[in-house]
Amino acid sequence: MSDPDAFDDTTADHERLETELLAQDRDAARGSTADIDEETARHLVGDLVNEEVVTPIPDQRVLVHEPSGQAFDSITQLAVFHRGWTAARDTPEET
Repeated sequence: MSDPDAFDDTTADHERLETELLAQDRDAARGSTADIDEETARHLVGDLVNEEVVTPIPDQRVLVHEPSGQAFDSITQLAVFHRGWTAARDTPEET
């Protein structure tokens, strides 16, 4: 039969809780990209075009994110990508 103390050991539970709380703190510290509506995306992409971070290619109907070289046919996708790209570059590398 198994030892009943094995069921009472909560060490693993504490470690899982601590890991989850650390992950939540890390997620809260990062920029959010899920809340971009079309109007916000248009303003952001317009600013990026003015700053020459994004280049429109009218004959191909795409927008090129110059720092990454990625092309997008959706303003919202480009805005979400840029926010995520910026957040990733602003996050210090974990060692």
